[in-house]
Amino acid sequence: MSEHTNKQFHTDLETTRSLFLQMGGLVEAMVKDSMNALATGDLSLIDQVREREKNVNALEVDIDERISLLIARNQPTAIDLRVLLSISKMLTDMERCGDEAEKIAKMARRLHENHSNYEPVVELRHMATFVTSMIRDSLDAFARMDPVHAAQVVRNDKEVDKEWKGSLRHVITYMIEDPRTISHSIDLIFIARALERIGDHAKNMAERVIYMVHGDDVRHLGLKQTERLARGESLQQQEPKQDQPDGNPSEDQQA
Repeated sequence: MSEHTNKQFHTDLETTRSLFLQMGGLVEAMVKDSMNALATGDLSLIDQVREREKNVNALEVDIDERISLLIARNQPTAIDLRVLLSISKMLTDMERCGDEAEKIAKMARRLHENHSNYEPVVELRHMATFVTSMIRDSLDAFARMDPVHAAQVVRNDKEVDKEWKGSLRHVITYMIEDPRTISHSIDLIFIARALERIGDHAKNMAERVIYMVHGDDVRHLGLKQTERLARGESLQQQEPKQDQPDGNPSEDQQA
């Protein structure tokens, strides 16, 4: 690759990175707006979510084409290739986060239009704040190529799973106590499920950051192993696992 070609490649690569970060900012705003619409009944926010969804889809197509051209024309290797492959994978997760945010907005509209005196029966704003932070932290880890920060996002997904299960128990209890709430309580369950999926996608993106930096695929590994690899440690460095005398699984196995 000539010096001119190499310079153009890295300029185009940086543009692709910037567009992905722009897409992530739009998705983060979509999640916030959809949850604000649910909490306040401001249906104009739902229109904003739908407009941003169109922009997110357009960016997905644009970035995908750029990645294909960069690989085909330049045949990058090592870290540059890992960056492009990682963005390609993260692109899908980011677009799906946007899809989930749009689902939440649609549910919010239905709840407020069908129930003029609707009030949320379960607090979901904390869960929404958590998953929004996970998206932002994944993007930050990507921008700074910080695998340790990315590993923290993977750890945070465990907390989102707990929030999802707690919300589910709360809504089911409410439905049992007052069967008249079943219809809109089911919508709330779908919203909580959408938030949990956004957390999953943010975790997936964080795992790709670790791959991008170190070349280690941490998908399907336990949390402790993921954190070791994020720190640049070899898995061979860890001590042999001890048998669990009480029959309880180790933290790696739980993760």
